[in-house]
Amino acid sequence: MSIKKHIPNTITSMNLLSGVLGVIFTLEGRIDIAFLLMLAAAVFDFFDGFAARLLHSYSDIGKELDSLADMVSFGVLPSIMLYKTMDIAGAGWTKYIVLILAVFSGLRLAKFNIDERQTSSFLGLATPSSAIICGSLAYFIQATDKSWTSTIAGSAWILPLLSIILAALLVSEIPMFSMKIKKGGKFLDTKRTVFFSVAVICLVITLVLQANWSFALLLIFLFYIVENCVFALVPNSCPDEA
Repeated sequence: MSIKKHIPNTITSMNLLSGVLGVIFTLEGRIDIAFLLMLAAAVFDFFDGFAARLLHSYSDIGKELDSLADMVSFGVLPSIMLYKTMDIAGAGWTKYIVLILAVFSGLRLAKFNIDERQTSSFLGLATPSSAIICGSLAYFIQATDKSWTSTIAGSAWILPLLSIILAALLVSEIPMFSMKIKKGGKFLDTKRTVFFSVAVICLVITLVLQANWSFALLLIFLFYIVENCVFALVPNSCPDEA
């Protein structure tokens, strides 16, 4: 029996374990640790596919396990993080609205599994991107001892509204670029060049403001959404994909 064929599934299982641990730490009020576990899950999620391609170890079980792991790490975990953030701040019943993210993440993953159009790019927001926006915001609110962040957390509608917007983007038909490069494709095409350039600017802004490092991730992934929406609205704006 070849060991190498089990390596991708082992990495995927680490993604799942990270998500489960993240939920536990979130419920215990340790959103800081939960966010680090979410980022670890994202790293595992990237490298399981990389390992599968490198070792030529594709399997139907691996595909299904990947979706199940993503559902926990990038669907359940971020929604629980937002829920706990509002709960700590004393928000009312609207904190339950943020759980819609878990539902639509499941719909997104199910749709992705059967959509053959999404082999090298995405239609709609990928669950890891949605999760990192929620996780970085929840961690930033916890790590920043200022009244305005507490206002965001305790508001009846700010985080629920964000959840509804992200839920809609998850199942939308908006084209969004992936960091996975198809064979023969260019890595630094127009979209990625703009994205990485602005990512550097976001890092500089975070350093200048002396903000928590999670603020940079929040800005970067919010810009990722804005950039893809702009390119989708402007016809023929990305010649690299022609």
